Amino acid sequence: MKTLLKATTFGLSLAVSSVALTSGFGGDMAAYAQQAMQQDMSVQLHQLFKDEEDHRQARNAPIGDDVVLADAQLLTDVSPAAYEKEMAMQKAFWQRLQTIDRSALSEADQLNYDLFEFLIHHRINNASYDGWRMPFLSDSGFFMSTASSVERMRFNNKRDYDIYIAKMAQLPAQFDQYIANMNQGIADGWTMPRIILDGVYGVLKNTRDAANAADASNPFMAPFFKEKPKFMSDADWQAVQAQRGDVLASVSGTYNKLDDYFKNTYMPNARTTIGARELPGGADYYRDMVKFYTTLDISPEEVHQIGLNEVKRIRGEMDEIIKKVGFKGSFKEFVTFLRTDPQFYATSPRDLLKEASYIAKRIDAQMPRFFKTLPRKPYGVRAVPDNIAPNYTTGRYWGTRSETEPGYYMVNTYALDKRPLYALPSLSLHEGVPGHHHQNALVGEQPDVPSFRGQVRAHAFGEGWGLYTEKLGIEMDIYEDDYQQFGRLTYEMWRAGRLVVDTGMHFMGWTRDQAVNLFVENSALSLHNINTEVDRYISWPGQALAYKMGELTILRLRQKAEDALGEKFDIRSFHDAILVTGSLPMAILEQKIDRWIADQQAAE
Repeated sequence: MKTLLKATTFGLSLAVSSVALTSGFGGDMAAYAQQAMQQDMSVQLHQLFKDEEDHRQARNAPIGDDVVLADAQLLTDVSPAAYEKEMAMQKAFWQRLQTIDRSALSEADQLNYDLFEFLIHHRINNASYDGWRMPFLSDSGFFMSTASSVERMRFNNKRDYDIYIAKMAQLPAQFDQYIANMNQGIADGWTMPRIILDGVYGVLKNTRDAANAADASNPFMAPFFKEKPKFMSDADWQAVQAQRGDVLASVSGTYNKLDDYFKNTYMPNARTTIGARELPGGADYYRDMVKFYTTLDISPEEVHQIGLNEVKRIRGEMDEIIKKVGFKGSFKEFVTFLRTDPQFYATSPRDLLKEASYIAKRIDAQMPRFFKTLPRKPYGVRAVPDNIAPNYTTGRYWGTRSETEPGYYMVNTYALDKRPLYALPSLSLHEGVPGHHHQNALVGEQPDVPSFRGQVRAHAFGEGWGLYTEKLGIEMDIYEDDYQQFGRLTYEMWRAGRLVVDTGMHFMGWTRDQAVNLFVENSALSLHNINTEVDRYISWPGQALAYKMGELTILRLRQKAEDALGEKFDIRSFHDAILVTGSLPMAILEQKIDRWIADQQAAE
């Protein structure tokens, strides 16, 4: 017993002693020591997870009643110094992780270890490129998210109103930090390309106009136009209303200043190139983005060739459908027919939303056939807000971790003649269920996992799954005619083309026109959608690669499982094996599916 107590750490000594005392002295001492080491490493690992969670929560802590609002940091500090401080903390987490012996952990904690390592590594690596110098994309950014965040706020007492008013008073200072960051980007040659900024400015102008309105159409003013809450006295409500003018002045002044800066300083000084490779150190940056978004050890050249192969395959399937429907013209003429015939388009935003909702409910009915585990949280179908719709993608999933809020499948109802109905089944599968809502809701309902797991976003997993579900829709009997099948192939071509044009523009010197033409010549996407999407790829190097590379990996893993298991293959169990542990990098996902296959083979 004294020998056992000479273990290298006090924690390990206590654990070994406990095992020995409770198990008796006749057992295998080596096994006791191994179990004790495992316990000690697990304790250290979960303490690290807890410290990371505490740090994260402290950055977003609720404002206590004892806090003087005028003195509090109510909006996120986005200064370079704040980012540097945050990265120092992430590096400290990384260093602590390296002191933990992964081999001494249980299988479940080895997965936790790997995911935490993935999360922290990419936080540090991505931060090394100082992305704060470009705080927006072609269809999203700080000035859009700030406005939309007001809708998600909850006002349950007067204190909530006081906090909101105090936050709006700090808005000018925060936007000044963003402007300073963008000025640093100009100085360093790290700006968004000038070619996409007219579209971005259109969204900014819409947001600015809304921020200047004195009525409920201004998202920042909407809280003041609610009915007087029952919890609030007349005097308190009058005190809140008395500050309406100050909030309007702060918000409108902030957005007017940003508008002037963007139009007269940022746009004239933005770079004229489009490729990430043209940035200082851009070649290494793009290679890192390729690996980050695909979660694969793969080069831009390899991704480009995979994309060319997929474009060729999908185009062949599209040509077969054109023959099947009896169309006598060329591919270009068929696409023109799809883009212009009124039968393929809704005549009102409401009709488009109703069609999307109908498809969504048809899909819902098929879910139990293909999934064992269904999430509790429902989702709704909504229109993309008008102020961002012109430059926004055709549809997207908006999720939330709130227990009282649903997820939303967002449908873009702007420019209805550019939103073909034959593409809605694919879009609905991808953004709703069994795509992003199903996937994200399951993550939020995982029991007994460290909270950091909700922060892990392996893009190839999430977007690859979304694209996989579009093809799964064939087995689910969602596509009702050949035109909808052509719409599915158009969406698959869209994602395959991304492999070609993203690597082409960011690494191989392609022009924007070359990227646009690839989609014009090989898909039925509307010209509006093509232009919007190409601008998104320009503004977000590498992200567009996640969809197809992730889908190809999931399809390969399914084929691997079907070949290995034969009649024992169960599609419901396979889908659960993919999803229920949440977002995983592709290498970790493959290891998991290999273990699942072995377990299925061993089962009677």
